[in-house]
Amino acid sequence: MTTTSATARRTALYERHVELGARMVEFAGWEMPVQYSGILAEHQAVRSAAGLFDLGHMGEVEFDGPDAEAFLQWTTTNDVSLLQPGQAQYSLLPNETGGVVDDIIVYRKTGDAKAYFVVVNASNRERDVAWWQELRSRRGDLDVTVTDVSDRTGMIAIQGPNAELISVKVTDAELPAIEYFTWTSATVAGVEAMIARTGYTGEDGFEFYSSYDDIAAIWDALLVAGSDDGLVPVGLGARDTLRLEARMPLYGQELGDDISPYEAGLGWAVKLDAKEFVGREPMAATKASKPKRRTVGFTTIERSGAPRTHCKVFAGDAEIGEVTSGAFSPTLQKNIGLALIQREYAGVGKPLHVEIRGKRVSAEQAKTPFYKREQ
Repeated sequence: MTTTSATARRTALYERHVELGARMVEFAGWEMPVQYSGILAEHQAVRSAAGLFDLGHMGEVEFDGPDAEAFLQWTTTNDVSLLQPGQAQYSLLPNETGGVVDDIIVYRKTGDAKAYFVVVNASNRERDVAWWQELRSRRGDLDVTVTDVSDRTGMIAIQGPNAELISVKVTDAELPAIEYFTWTSATVAGVEAMIARTGYTGEDGFEFYSSYDDIAAIWDALLVAGSDDGLVPVGLGARDTLRLEARMPLYGQELGDDISPYEAGLGWAVKLDAKEFVGREPMAATKASKPKRRTVGFTTIERSGAPRTHCKVFAGDAEIGEVTSGAFSPTLQKNIGLALIQREYAGVGKPLHVEIRGKRVSAEQAKTPFYKREQ
């Protein structure tokens, strides 16, 4: 079953999704699987065993040249200079007004040169690259090349407590030696790949990058290797509920051009004292004056439908903000959500009302992340 337009792009794994009976939908201009066996079953499989995700719609950009580090220092919020070869870093691509163009993962390549591989969100790929190219044109003093390699790059992820157990069957890489937010190059299922211990579910796992033509070999090998260990393919539906339980932001909801990192709860990824960067001054001003809004977690405390993005949030009769993300949590068995509200009303345990399907539903602010795996 598909609900996509004729112009939607397809990843290298499209035919495999169809063969597996996935329900295909259009997302960020791509024809992607939203579910296979069902969102609830796929979510629970990731929490208890392992799930396999096609991330071929994500964007990848390379930064090379003598001034690649200096350029990324100026165009991202985190401190790129801290990265050693083989390490990764969560960061933000800022605009000039103190908001966020995208959230990204920066990987430092191995070798003597300081070169980088950056992963961006599917919905923002063209916009991100255009913004970097615009900023590149302003800095004639920097020798750096910005290259969009998305169309020739494939990406999949395996996530869950059995992810390492399954993955070691398809590669000779020393996977236990790969620490969180580090990566290595290796042969996987007979093809060359980059293996990163990163993810978007709150579980342990790996993200595999290879050429567009080779990524299917890794997908197929992992499905076979995990057949006795609970591995299932997982669509975008469960990916969203998993990341929400782990309080991981989604661009366009928790992050945006008009949302400061300090409002989104991501001030830890902004290094004001380490460097100068695009948008630094308005970000510094927001931090100094304390942001007027704050992102909070909440759970509903009466029966209702699940809260959704843009549902209005109230404190008494006052409208104080809106839901940025909401869903029924399969792990907690209750409705959960994130909301961007006026700062003075924020606080764990404080009451809220969320307007769901025209009815104001009682809710309570909750500590996040809603779910955290046992180490």
